[in-house]
Amino acid sequence: MWLVALCRAGFERECAEEIAERARTARLVLEPQFAVGDAFVIAATDAAEAELARVFAWRELIFARQSLIAFARLAELPRHDRVAPIVQALTARDERFREVWLEAPDSEAGRRLAPLCRGLGAALDVALRDAQRLDPAAPRRLHGFFPQSDKVYLAAADPAATAPWPQGVPRLKFPRGAPSRSTLKLEEALLVLLDATERARWLTPGMTAVDLGAAPGGWTWQFVRRSIRVIAVDNGAIARTLLDSGLVIHRREDGFRFRPAQPVDWLLCDMVEQPRRVAELVARWLATGDCRRALFNLKLPMKQRYAETRRCLDRVRAVAAELRAKQLYHDREEITVFARRT
Repeated sequence: MWLVALCRAGFERECAEEIAERARTARLVLEPQFAVGDAFVIAATDAAEAELARVFAWRELIFARQSLIAFARLAELPRHDRVAPIVQALTARDERFREVWLEAPDSEAGRRLAPLCRGLGAALDVALRDAQRLDPAAPRRLHGFFPQSDKVYLAAADPAATAPWPQGVPRLKFPRGAPSRSTLKLEEALLVLLDATERARWLTPGMTAVDLGAAPGGWTWQFVRRSIRVIAVDNGAIARTLLDSGLVIHRREDGFRFRPAQPVDWLLCDMVEQPRRVAELVARWLATGDCRRALFNLKLPMKQRYAETRRCLDRVRAVAAELRAKQLYHDREEITVFARRT
């Protein structure tokens, strides 16, 4: 078996450190391998597939956008026919799949592989139908991960336990009317860190939120479009369209000193600050009951990023009933975190 983790280019080391730590905790023997810039981490292991899927579940990992358990690795695929060896390997496995995803890493090399994956995916789909290996009622999806043009890792994944988008990247369009591109970061966070039931229950009209470091209002916009009232805290200007909505109050104050007169449903925070300072701020809001839930970003340092991530998350976890974190596609040198008090 191989664990295949797709991540942001440049964060392979942090992804590997996280995998290694989880393996040690679960007493699994594996050694993550990576090269900086490749945007993926591979770890060979003799552990059982079910145990690997439990320990390295996609939603539990911070730096992996997608987590797959590969059952086969095919190398030196012939350029004239890459499909036949894949079909042969799947026939020997004797499993049917609901669909096929062929993926490449989100890197410069991976972008050059994207056309190959698209063309090969269509050909493989036809071949697997002819071989009666595709069934819409089958429980698992077939993933083929191409780290290079002549090598593929094959994985059978439960769609409910893996990222619901190829490469783990939701393809979002910049919404018309949003005041900044940071709005995509929060939109992705709501898709990745909350499930559909939670979004329906926790993002309802009439709820209240505080957005610290709100200007010009990209995060505030996502909540206003859901008819949630927002106190936007920032010394900078907030987009006039948001102020005209009747749902936004602009407070020109220091985000680290502001406190609401009454508890709010949500605390939002995308301030450019030291991660420990932001973690301490969010922990205080949760501990005192000033907010019920929080979505915030931690801007990571250039060195010891995983160690700093652990310290910051441990501080918030000490007062939170639940905590989830992910480095999103729209993040850069940061991670996005959801925490709730009760």
